Amino acid sequence: MLEIQGRVTRLDPRLGRVGFVLWQAGLVALGVFVYFRVRGLTEGSVDLANEHARDIVRFERSLGINVEAGLQDLVAPSGSLQTFANWIYVWGHWPVIIATMLWLAWRHRVEFLRLRDGMMVSGALGLVVFMSYPVTPPRLAGLGLADTVTEQSEAYRVLQPPAFVNQYAAMPSLHSGWDLLVGMAIISAASTLALKVVGFAMPVLMAFAVVATANHYIVDVVAGVALALVGHAVALWLERRRAARSVD
Repeated sequence: MLEIQGRVTRLDPRLGRVGFVLWQAGLVALGVFVYFRVRGLTEGSVDLANEHARDIVRFERSLGINVEAGLQDLVAPSGSLQTFANWIYVWGHWPVIIATMLWLAWRHRVEFLRLRDGMMVSGALGLVVFMSYPVTPPRLAGLGLADTVTEQSEAYRVLQPPAFVNQYAAMPSLHSGWDLLVGMAIISAASTLALKVVGFAMPVLMAFAVVATANHYIVDVVAGVALALVGHAVALWLERRRAARSVD
């Protein structure tokens, strides 16, 4: 039987590739489900989350980086800019992550595994922060900022069902962190300048969108990027271990 399977795979290498993609898709889907389920079930104290939000606002003001209101004021007068920010926040995250992972799993296995591991590690670290340090996002913190995504986008509730979302998990911004990992993977795997530009632009646009839509503070973005880079470093270490085992 193994000999027959080997002959079939040699005759059509796509069969082996399909099996890899399906297996990895199942693993990633399970990881995403666990991530959202744990995040949704560990919603912290609202009072504590509000207190932490006030601490973050004070900290940002002390550094002169509390630009959340300024960025929302920048897009508020323009319906087009507001829609653009909303669409980046909603469609520039999970849809882009899924499409990129499918492409990488099919064509660029090394980059796929690096992205997968980086997301898994940073996601696990993010869950620890969500559970231990709940933070109310700017849109719910009484700062006079509008929740532009929920108000204007029906897709938001489809892509992020309320039952799975912790409303008080602003810190860190894995929208920013994971888009950075995806952008790095695209740049690494891309063979065209256009795709490389997309890889560079994605994390920048997402960092702008999460703040302009009042879903995250600037320090949330910084924390999300930091966790993503830790995850990337661990992914590179795992990649070297896999390469060493393949040589042995």
